[in-house]
Amino acid sequence: MSGPLSERVVYSVRGMHCASCVSRLRRALENEGGVVEAAVSLATEEAVVVYEVPFSPSELHESAGFSLSLGTDGDVSDGGIGRDALLAVLLAAGAKFLPPPVALVCAGVSVLWCGRHFSVGAWRLLRRGAADMNTLVAVGTWTALLWSVWTWARGAGGALWIDAAALITAFVLVGRWLEARAKRRAGDAVRKLLELAPERARVERDGEVREVPIADVRVGDTCVLRPGERVPVDGTIESGSATLDESMLTGESLPVDKGPGDAVWSGTVNATGGFRLRTTRVGGATAFARIVESVRVAQSSRPPVQELVDRVAGVFVPIVLVIALITLLVWGGAGAWNDAVAHAVTVLIIACPCAMGLATPTAIVVAMGRGAQRGILFRDARALERLARIERVAFDKTGTLTTGKLVVTALHPGHPESDGERALLEAAATAEDLSEHPLAGAVRAAVELRGVKPLEVDFFRAVPGRGVRARAGGEEFLAGSTRFLRENDIDVPDTQGLHVSRAGSYAGRLEVGDTLRPEAKAALAALRELDVESIMLTGDNRKVARAIADAAGLDTVHAELLPEDKLARLEPGTAMVGDGINDAPALAAADVGIAMGGGTDIAIEAADITLVRANLHAVPDAIRLGRRTLDTIRWNLFWAFAYNVVAIPAAAGLLGFQVTPSYGAAAMAMSSITVVANSLRLRRA
Repeated sequence: MSGPLSERVVYSVRGMHCASCVSRLRRALENEGGVVEAAVSLATEEAVVVYEVPFSPSELHESAGFSLSLGTDGDVSDGGIGRDALLAVLLAAGAKFLPPPVALVCAGVSVLWCGRHFSVGAWRLLRRGAADMNTLVAVGTWTALLWSVWTWARGAGGALWIDAAALITAFVLVGRWLEARAKRRAGDAVRKLLELAPERARVERDGEVREVPIADVRVGDTCVLRPGERVPVDGTIESGSATLDESMLTGESLPVDKGPGDAVWSGTVNATGGFRLRTTRVGGATAFARIVESVRVAQSSRPPVQELVDRVAGVFVPIVLVIALITLLVWGGAGAWNDAVAHAVTVLIIACPCAMGLATPTAIVVAMGRGAQRGILFRDARALERLARIERVAFDKTGTLTTGKLVVTALHPGHPESDGERALLEAAATAEDLSEHPLAGAVRAAVELRGVKPLEVDFFRAVPGRGVRARAGGEEFLAGSTRFLRENDIDVPDTQGLHVSRAGSYAGRLEVGDTLRPEAKAALAALRELDVESIMLTGDNRKVARAIADAAGLDTVHAELLPEDKLARLEPGTAMVGDGINDAPALAAADVGIAMGGGTDIAIEAADITLVRANLHAVPDAIRLGRRTLDTIRWNLFWAFAYNVVAIPAAAGLLGFQVTPSYGAAAMAMSSITVVANSLRLRRA
């Protein structure tokens, strides 16, 4: 979204009410000098602006009639509409049931005071030669009120629409209040994340532990954590141990044991134990802050399906005004001016650009928040929409389908005695004791597991590409390939593995390999249930790749591939899952790139989707969420368009029955609420 010389800033926006508001503000922001791109969300009432210097974000306070303020707390305010709505309901009751003089006063106070938001907003836009939802409501309420005053003053008995002006104001305000509450629920995920951020930390300075504001913590500081406390910063445990709840970061419900050298992250909870933490990241650089920022930006992004809404929104309000005017003239030309006013007002009031404006962003906001709760981070809404259309998923092998860690899988002693495996491990551990090769790490892990200790080494030498040579207790130890041991006159069987010798005698071999992730088989089965094909793309040899594929229940394998070869295997409709580093070309070229993340370095910008918890179950979870979201958006848009297509002609009297202005206002309010309520169902996806 941003280039190498650009920055990104988030504004809180006040004054938006419909799709035309969003389109107008986005166009105005993109026309500001220095602004590269802008994304505006009606659901979150936020604008994300990508800019280049010398643009100064702090100097932008107003654009296209909307107020802007830097930063946001993730909340959606009702702007005091709740109080106005309550008063408007009481005034509407008075306008409905009290005598005409008192009813006119009630209606006048309702329109002038409770409905001032509509009138002020419409006037501001009128001066700019523009119109939005405020214009429709203001023109409708004022027309109903003034017509009622005129007919009552003339004594023509036409005070029929006195209550309509007050009822319209009441219904619209109540609808906006309910809408604001629903939008607030839609943004619960980000707001709850923000609430997890600790405000203070206990820091060790000058030999004392002091409680300081989180803003005062610096990289390199030592923080002290007690049981039950929330970790304030990213860092590494220096001493102590604990069990941490990392569910807010990774979506993983099981607690994780941590000890010296392990990384911990801001916002996670120290369930048990105590430890000292060396700070590595603070403020906006923490994993927690980056997740919140990425979700916020993604929530404000637009999927391709939104483009149709934007085109319609640009002309919707002017078209409704024209239809209302034609309705007034046609009915008035027939001599039924009272009915003409009623139909025209109803056309203005019943039209609902709000539903169109909320159809896509509310679904996106809820889906992005739900994904974050499950440890699935979407870079933007386009990735979510493309994911819904994925037909196959290509997996890298090492670090994706497998754990990426070498382990000893089998022992084959060269001597049949009862302690042959222990003797083989001792010889292998002695030979590899000073080695830094990954194979040595696998050997050391196996040795620690079985309680075997290596001999004290007094000489060590690594032979690149072949093996290692060590001396301990006057004996020579070798570990390496078949070729290496044969070059040293050791009789070695023609088999694969890590071969070991001791004092010129063959000690046996160890089978070392990567292991399948424990959840891989079930995750691939879940993809099959979704009718999504799974394939493997790996640079490893065919035999090893086939063994992993068989264990996972995966049929299609393409092995011994170079990075450019993987690109050629990516057909349209394919998502690529990799570790986000060596698979970068394939991740970028696929329709959807999915990076297996890790808490130490969450690759938010490396792919379209980042799985914070390195768990393959998140892949089918993400596809399900993408499909549910796209279905929700389609139903929302269908309802929003269908509602207006039917409601406006009905209001104009073209369907053979009359819709009063009051019922039109109620229908308009329910239209928006229905769209938001449908989107909220995604919270259970």
